[in-house]
Amino acid sequence: MSPFTVHTLETAPEASAPLLQQTLNAWGFIPKLHGTLAESPIALGAYNALFTAITTKGTLDAKEQQVAFQAVNVLHGCEYCTAGHTFLSRAAKVPESVIAALRDGEPIKDNARYEALRQFTEAVVRQRGRAGDDAVARFISAGFTRAQVLEVVTIVACKTISNYTNHLTHTPHEAFMADPMLKWVARPEMAAV
Repeated sequence: MSPFTVHTLETAPEASAPLLQQTLNAWGFIPKLHGTLAESPIALGAYNALFTAITTKGTLDAKEQQVAFQAVNVLHGCEYCTAGHTFLSRAAKVPESVIAALRDGEPIKDNARYEALRQFTEAVVRQRGRAGDDAVARFISAGFTRAQVLEVVTIVACKTISNYTNHLTHTPHEAFMADPMLKWVARPEMAAV
């Protein structure tokens, strides 16, 4: 099968070009994921809408958003998004120990709130939304809200679009993903979710 095109403003389907322009305006460049999603204006529009809503209107702070994003990326075994969200986590000033724990699929030992968020996000993904009342109660007792339960679901939906797209299309990595600190390799037991 021929590889998917990583579209530019010039090659994108007509309905995707304005969405890529919005991405360029927001990010200063067009990530290869967005260029790949541009093949389908519906997919690109859905991803952009979810990501923008999460990062501009969500009640989880920027660090918490990255914890949840990364928990999904690692469980789905998505190298592109794990590398990308390592970069975004550093930009949000997530501690390196938290970044490493998330990338390694390990508990976050030095921040109980982040660990509760990681556990709940992973439970939602692993159980395909059927994490159960006890998981919701533990999440809320850790200081989160019912609205944030649903924000986690939105993050899972957003990352499912990007992770699955990257798996199916083999999205090329960005230059900034050549970070020598990134030694993460998808483990079969994590990608099986």
